[in-house]
Amino acid sequence: MSAYQISYDLRKQKDYAPLIERIKSYGTWCHPLESTWIIVTEQTATQVRDYLKAFMDNDDGLLVTGLRGDGAWYGLSDNISQWLKNNL
Repeated sequence: MSAYQISYDLRKQKDYAPLIERIKSYGTWCHPLESTWIIVTEQTATQVRDYLKAFMDNDDGLLVTGLRGDGAWYGLSDNISQWLKNNL
């Protein structure tokens, strides 16, 4: 299993609901910042990107980045901090 950070910019209609539903469908997820999610999955970054981009417009932006081990953060809730400690 790998952890991936997902960041996006929805530029046109900004209909987040379909994209968010797809992100949550991974089961193990965290939403630490407004346009940033972290998921844990057996898929590759390319597979995650391809799965999510089907719910985005052509002018939207999407970044899927693999995370490994070390991380630092500030100003996040205790629940999110604990999730990060458990899953990174």
